[in-house]
Amino acid sequence: MNVHRFGGAALALALLMPAAAPAAAGFQDVLDVPAMASELATKGLINGLAQAGSRVVGVGQRGHVVYSDDQGRSWRQAKVPVSSDLVAVSFPTPQQGWAVGHDGVVLATSDAGASWTKQLDGRALGEVMLAHYKAKGEAAWIVEAERFAAQGAENPFLDVWFSDERNGFVVGAFNLILRTTDGGKRWTPWLDRTDNPQALHLYGIRGAAGDVYVVGEQGLVLRLDAAAGRFTRVATPYPGSYFGVTGTNSAVIVFGLRGNAYRSTDRGATWHKVETGVQEGLTAGAALGEGGVLLASQAGRILVSQDGGERFSPVKLERATPASAVHALGTDAVVVAGARGVRVQPLR
Repeated sequence: MNVHRFGGAALALALLMPAAAPAAAGFQDVLDVPAMASELATKGLINGLAQAGSRVVGVGQRGHVVYSDDQGRSWRQAKVPVSSDLVAVSFPTPQQGWAVGHDGVVLATSDAGASWTKQLDGRALGEVMLAHYKAKGEAAWIVEAERFAAQGAENPFLDVWFSDERNGFVVGAFNLILRTTDGGKRWTPWLDRTDNPQALHLYGIRGAAGDVYVVGEQGLVLRLDAAAGRFTRVATPYPGSYFGVTGTNSAVIVFGLRGNAYRSTDRGATWHKVETGVQEGLTAGAALGEGGVLLASQAGRILVSQDGGERFSPVKLERATPASAVHALGTDAVVVAGARGVRVQPLR
């Protein structure tokens, strides 16, 4: 089960961080330094949540990965080979999972998130892209690959989604998108397979209502055309940024800035504006049982729909904390992650 997340804080950190300064004597790259064990790992910034069987896994700053086997009552910290900030996580099976984040890092786990290995980072990304586009002989894309290679580990991945243990996508800044069909042993650039000529940032990717969608800035929504092997543009009524996508078996919902959310039941041919009642950015969404949907805002407000996303009601909260990710615990509670770590919020 994959649970969507995207935090405004994660976005700001990922895209507004200045370029790294030249390495000083004794400098150690965060890509070479394992995440430090910390009792405060669950209290700091956690950007992404996903379910691995009965386990809940969260990923966040400084390479911190935490997991709970008791519905969020207690948490343990995983072994991670990097200290890069992580922003998203996906588990297509109870054991196999992937996490992505800053510095172009892609991590994989085969033990439900208890330990992780690095599959890709920004230092190798440019070479992967160059080799691919040189083999295809596409001059314009070779130039683009050379630009990525020159930047090194500068560009972040912002989301990851796997349909099963072999097939998945990672997306990120400046139209960055790669696909794997062998569980991450090889990653194939798909920058030339998106209807995104402006190279807009790709903030989220998810399967919903039988299709795969990518969302990004300036109203960008793309749907996978599996037969053509590319992502095609889908028009929506809103020109602002979408941070994420969620949905049910019959509906897809895209959400983003200023409380905007739109719902489609015909593969994006038409969209209905969802009245959310919030003005701040919607930064996270997740499925809630059969036909239910959760949305969470930058300010920490949580919205629940029991009718497939047609109508949402606010959850009464004793305290609201900024939300980067949400994950349903059955139908009665939700794990909320954000700048203040992870907590369990009852829904009733």
